[in-house]
Amino acid sequence: MTTQGQTVKLLDYRREKASDAIVPKPAVLSSSGWDSIYFELHQQPKFETIEHQHTMHVIAYGVSGSPLGERWLDGKPRREVRSKGGIAIIPKGIAHRCNWNAPAQFMVLAIEPALLFQFGQDLVNCDRIELIPHFMTEQDALIQGIFCALREEIESSKIGGYLLIDSLKTALAIHLLRNYCTTKPKLSSCADGLSKSVLQQVIEYINEHLHQDVKLIELAAIAQMSPYHFLRLFKQSMSVTPHQYILQRRIEKAKCLLQHGELSIAEVAANVGFCVQSHFTRYFKRIVGVTPKQLLQA
Repeated sequence: MTTQGQTVKLLDYRREKASDAIVPKPAVLSSSGWDSIYFELHQQPKFETIEHQHTMHVIAYGVSGSPLGERWLDGKPRREVRSKGGIAIIPKGIAHRCNWNAPAQFMVLAIEPALLFQFGQDLVNCDRIELIPHFMTEQDALIQGIFCALREEIESSKIGGYLLIDSLKTALAIHLLRNYCTTKPKLSSCADGLSKSVLQQVIEYINEHLHQDVKLIELAAIAQMSPYHFLRLFKQSMSVTPHQYILQRRIEKAKCLLQHGELSIAEVAANVGFCVQSHFTRYFKRIVGVTPKQLLQA
């Protein structure tokens, strides 16, 4: 790929430290092992990127306000007043470059195009799933919340990490399809939730894997539907999300083990999928009303 006789840099966030090729300093934080998405937090001095294209869709999020800067999307330039919380959307394959006229802190989220296809197949014509480029001139409260949650997950990993990331990916994919796609999703109904037989299979799988990180895509595969439809129908059936249900079941099992077993609190915590005992104690008290130790003493 060339532009004006020069090669355009191809940036692939699936590869380790891919962004090092266009920024002065390595990312301060980065994700690892998250299927379909890749996250980075940057603290950079004044800089300008070379022109490049992404192999994934990319969202850039301004953490702190910054003086004016320029951005070029698909050859179109614009000066940006980058207020805190502003987002830019750079679709896959779009020529892109930008500069920052002062030190800047920002986050980047790269998204596999297949993720939008996976969630959009029930909503829009799959051939029409195409993101619209956006300059960093506006804010988006939902995307801001997702970025903050992803950052917190990296900084302090907690119970149910994989399921939480799956839920955030679902919310992000649907939000992008609804608000930043060339073709708007068609409306659909939740009907009456999951069938009794499918719901029973899903619940049995959850109960058998409470000690593991259960992924939304695994549950959706059991129901033989897209993760988006599964999430909606499960909540319709159970009045809670899969993430909330699994957390409740883990605490219920832990309570039973504490009352009727001979395991220590630490062993019970590990048995129901909590890697950190303090996280187990906090969630246990939130749901049961007392700590595991208080339950044993009673």
